[in-house]
Amino acid sequence: MQIIDPLTDGRWRSLVERHPSACAFHSEGWLRALAETYGYEPMAATASEPGDELTNALPFCRVKSRITGERMVSLPFSDHCQPLVDTNTDAQDILEFSVQTLLREKVKFVELRPTYPNLASLDYSHESAAYCMHWLDLTSPIDTIFGNLHKDSIQRKIRRAEREKLIYEKGRSPELLERFYSLLIRTRRRHGLPPQPIVWFRNLIRFMGGAVEIRLALKDQLPVAAIFTLRHANSMIYKYGCSDERYHATGAMPFLFWRLIEETKSNSIPILDFGRSDLDNPGLIRFKDQWGTRKTDLNYYRFPAPERTETGSGRLKRSAEAVFARLPDRVLRIISGMVYRHIG
Repeated sequence: MQIIDPLTDGRWRSLVERHPSACAFHSEGWLRALAETYGYEPMAATASEPGDELTNALPFCRVKSRITGERMVSLPFSDHCQPLVDTNTDAQDILEFSVQTLLREKVKFVELRPTYPNLASLDYSHESAAYCMHWLDLTSPIDTIFGNLHKDSIQRKIRRAEREKLIYEKGRSPELLERFYSLLIRTRRRHGLPPQPIVWFRNLIRFMGGAVEIRLALKDQLPVAAIFTLRHANSMIYKYGCSDERYHATGAMPFLFWRLIEETKSNSIPILDFGRSDLDNPGLIRFKDQWGTRKTDLNYYRFPAPERTETGSGRLKRSAEAVFARLPDRVLRIISGMVYRHIG
C-alpha cells in the first residue's frame, strides 16, 4: 500500500478512463480545479506497485484551514467518491490503510463519501451525514423516458416552455459563464447562501474542457434558468442549477433538464446523475422523483466520529442566511472566495 500524487502520476488518468466506477469527480481535471481554486493537496491510496499498471485507488484532498481545521476528504465539493476497486476486499484494505495512514498525519478527521455504503463498513466507521441520490437510466427509448415523467409537474411544463418559445444556449464561453453566474448569485441569495467563487467555475472549464457544459434558457433575451454539468465516459452529472424565480412559470428548468436528457442519451451515455439532495429539502427530492429516477441513500463517514453539534448552531445558521440574503452582488462575489476554501 502506498500514497501517490494523481496530478503527477501518469497512471491515474488511465485508471479513471477505464474503471467502471469512475466519474467526473475522479478526473484529473476536477482534482486540478480543487487544487488551483482552494489550495487543496490531492493524493490517492493504492495497492498497486510502483511501475505497475494502476488497478485500484481512492483519492483524497488535504484541506487546510485555521478556521475549520485540517482534514482529509474524499473528495471536497464532490457529491460522492466511490473507491476505484474491483472487490469489497480490495476496498476494505485500501480504506483501512488510508484511514490509518492519514490519521497519522495529525489531521482532525478523514471523511469518505462512497456511493455504496458497504464499502465504508470498517468497524470504527461513523456516519457523519446522510443524503439521497437520484439516477436516471437512459438505456430505454426516448419516448419511454418521456412517458415516465410526471405528467402534470414535468411533461406539462416542458410543453409550456415550448409555447413560451424559450431560447436555448449551450457551451462554456466566458459570456455564458457570466450569465450562469448572475443567476447563481440570485439563487444562492434566495436560499440565504453565498455563491461558489466564479474562479471555481473558470477553473473547471479550464481543466475539464469539453467535460463541462453550461445550458441556459432565455425568455425574450433574458436569462431565466441555467444548469452546469460534468461529463464522463459512463455518466453525466448535474452539478449546479440556478434560476430567476420570476420566470418559474415558463417551465425553464424542466425544459433544460429535458434537453440535457435528450443530448446525454444521443451521446450514448447510459446514466444521468441528478446529484445529491439534502434530506430536509423535500421540494428538491420531489422534483427529482418526478423524472422517473431511481433514488438511493448516500452516506458520508468520518474517522474518528464527528463531534456533537454545538447548541445554538441552528440559530447561527439562520442568522447567516438572513445576512447573505441582503448582501449586494459585488459583496457576495468577494465573500465567496473567502468562505468556500474553509468548507470543503
